[in-house]
Parts: sequence; C-alpha cells; structure tokens
Amino acid sequence: MILVTTAGKVGSEAARLLRERDVPVRVLVRDPAKAPARALAEAGAEIAAGDLGVPASIDDAMSGVSGVVLVSPAVPAQELNVVASAARAGAGHVVKATSKAPAGSPIARRRWQAEIEAGLAASGIPHTLLRSNAYMQNVLALAPAIATTSSFGSAAGQGRSGLVDARDVAAVAAEIITSPAAHAGKTYWLTGPELLSNYDVAAVLSKLLGRTITYRELTFEQNKDAMIRAGVPGQIAEMNAQAFSLTAEGDAEWITPDVPSLLGRPARSFEQFTADYAAAFS
Repeated sequence: MILVTTAGKVGSEAARLLRERDVPVRVLVRDPAKAPARALAEAGAEIAAGDLGVPASIDDAMSGVSGVVLVSPAVPAQELNVVASAARAGAGHVVKATSKAPAGSPIARRRWQAEIEAGLAASGIPHTLLRSNAYMQNVLALAPAIATTSSFGSAAGQGRSGLVDARDVAAVAAEIITSPAAHAGKTYWLTGPELLSNYDVAAVLSKLLGRTITYRELTFEQNKDAMIRAGVPGQIAEMNAQAFSLTAEGDAEWITPDVPSLLGRPARSFEQFTADYAAAFS
C-alpha cells in the first residue's frame, strides 16, 4: 500500500497513476466528500479521512503502508508528523515533493522545506527528494485575468524558469515509489524542456487563444497587493512575490534532463500544457 498525503495537483495525479498500475494506494484527505477525493475513490483509491496536524489520524492512514508520497503545503509540523508516523510504521521509503530550498533562503516556505528535509534525513527512512522548478499549473491562477483582460502581471521581470508540468512531477513520484531501491538518497531536479520568461508565456497563450495576451512587469509590492486583492492570504502572497522577484534575478533559470531520464519520454512542454488546459484561459 502506498500512502499519498494530500489530494492536490501532484498528489491526486500520483494516486491516479498508481491506480492505473493496479498499485494499492491510500490518499489522506480532510474531507472525503470533496470532488478530488470522490474522483480518486472512483478510480479505486482508498480514501482515509484525517489531518496532517493530528498524528493519530496519520498513524491510522499509515497502517500497512510500504511507501509514502509526501506532498503538502510545506508546513514543518505537519510534514514532520508524517515522517514520524512513517518511522513508527516501518515504511520503507518516502518520496518528498520539494523545491529549491536553501536553509538561508529569504522565503519562509523554502526555509520550511529545508527544515522538513533535515527531519526526513534524521529519521533514517530511505527517501528521495523531488526538487521541482515552478509548476506550469501556477499559470492557471492567472487565467481569470487573462480571460477578462487579455493581460497578466508579475514581479518576475524578464527572468526565465524551467517550468514543469505537475503531472510530470506526479509521474516521477509514482515511478520511484513503485521501485524505490535505486533512488534511495537521491535528489532529482525536475523541469520542463525549456527556459521560459513570462513574455514567452504570453506569446504561447496569444497563439493558443488567437488574440494578443500582454505581460506587464510589476514591482514586488504591486505583485503582492494584486494577489491579496485576488484573495490570496497575505503570507502566501508575500512568499509568492518574493519567489517571482528571485526569478527576475535568475534564481529559476535552470533545466535538467531528470524528467525524461526517469520517465523514458520527454517532459511536457508549455505548449502541451496550454492545449490541455485551453478552456481555463478562454
């Protein structure tokens, strides 16, 4: 049995892919009645109601588990609860979804990831780290503005990133957790096939939608305030704007061959991604 710790964009897809392989999979969710959990149940996944902040519920979900796909919003106490539970249960391997996460990062979310990684290393559980560049799916948050104004803005300036499709990250997680021995102690850096700026993103969307999509360079404060007005919690908006500002400085300008080498196929391109999600931008 494989335990997937959330039903978000990576966790849901990883669980779905594991079920396609007929691998028993259990997904820990707060609310089994919500659509993602219902869809996974229909795909044959076992749904466990619980909370990453409640160790007893994690222990219940961890029963009989041989491997864990650890993906969550990177709250140290919560993910370290999972690590501790996995250690108690004797789980054989943990695949952790993470990011570029130096302990001295100015972004709290990245420092939290570093703290979780340190705890995972200290646990002694064999594990694999998946360090993803920015997710293509993050662009979907801009879809309402793009649909209504044909424009979007960011503090990323002209910076480029190796955008990766979250579905490819999930596929890598599923691949590793089913045959983990060769991946113990390894870190993979997951990207798409090319470096893209937001000007490139706008060009791809313009071609897809048949109208001109304009990208505007914003300051850190402008970007943070725009996200807050759109309903993003203040702390998250600040961390996102910090990440975009670092992208402007070249922080995300890296690509690797890890996705194709692990999956035996090319990483999805941004053109493929936009075609698959075209309705969201229309």
